[in-house]
Amino acid sequence: MLIIAHRGASAEAPENTLVAMHRALECKADGIEIDIYAVDGEIFVFHDRYLERLTAHPGRLQDLTAAQIRKLKVFGQHPVPTLAEVLESIGGRCLLNIELKGEVPLDLLAPLLERARGEFGFTAEQLILSSFNHHWLKALHGRCPWVRLGALNASCMLDYAAFATELGAYSLHTCVDFVDQALVDDAHQRGLPVYVYTVDESHDIHELKKMGVDGIFTNHPQFARNVLDGLPTHEHELMWHR
Repeated sequence: MLIIAHRGASAEAPENTLVAMHRALECKADGIEIDIYAVDGEIFVFHDRYLERLTAHPGRLQDLTAAQIRKLKVFGQHPVPTLAEVLESIGGRCLLNIELKGEVPLDLLAPLLERARGEFGFTAEQLILSSFNHHWLKALHGRCPWVRLGALNASCMLDYAAFATELGAYSLHTCVDFVDQALVDDAHQRGLPVYVYTVDESHDIHELKKMGVDGIFTNHPQFARNVLDGLPTHEHELMWHR
């Protein structure tokens, strides 16, 4: 079962920052998940629509200029990185799941994806683009048919993983609250790996492994690795970075 660091190692470092990426790599995470928005001709790695939780700045990310965003500090410590900076920092050392949180112009995104599998050292198999907006993914596939798509969903549909097959997705990404054996089995019958978010508790990790889930998104990749390896774990390991 793959361990994918959710927004980097975000339990130990400010989420979606370069230090969170570095920590995930130190933990030997199999992959890293990040979130992107396009603002003012640049693609930034950031999760929230609104700025206050992460930067103590009022308002929305999309209403700033790129220059203003570059002056922000996540939790007062680290700048908001661009997608290019994250791609260069990871450098193909693990799988990268890029989630589209807002509509990103393909004229901005497609060249960066090409650079990812060129100068930044990723293979095509190491890149997954995901979103809850499947229209965006379909458009991306039309522009970059080589890109693997991750079909995000926060429910268990009556027809299980059929929506992911219809999209032409590589993988199904679903919520820990709604995943069950029937969904996993249906996805696997369709040739779809199943990745589950967001998984930080040892009981869930063991249960999902038993179901045959292919990977988990976790805020604490080191803790998850210790659980899977049968190493002793303690509650204090789940302390969050603040």
